[in-house]
Amino acid sequence: MAYHIEFADRAARDLEALYVEKSAAEFEAASRWYNGLEEAVYALATYPNRCPAAPEARRLRRELRHVLYGKKPHVYRVIFEVDERRSDGVGAHGSSRRKAETQGVRC
Repeated sequence: MAYHIEFADRAARDLEALYVEKSAAEFEAASRWYNGLEEAVYALATYPNRCPAAPEARRLRRELRHVLYGKKPHVYRVIFEVDERRSDGVGAHGSSRRKAETQGVRC
């Protein structure tokens, strides 16, 4: 089953802000980073449950999972939720501008 990927408004804004921040320093590197992160997120459409549960999932009582993107020291964390009730699949929630804390994809 292929899932539909949906970015939360906050996640989309945060990704755009990160891209603008990175492109101010080096446009080509920012483009590669953004495209790679986007590709990693859209790859969740084929099997999102392969990613581990997010540590905060239990506290929030939600089926949150996460995936890390990048190489140290520039690692970003994407937190997402799989919605099995939707016929089209996956979605995202929020995002933070801090490294290892990008959230906001819904599957």
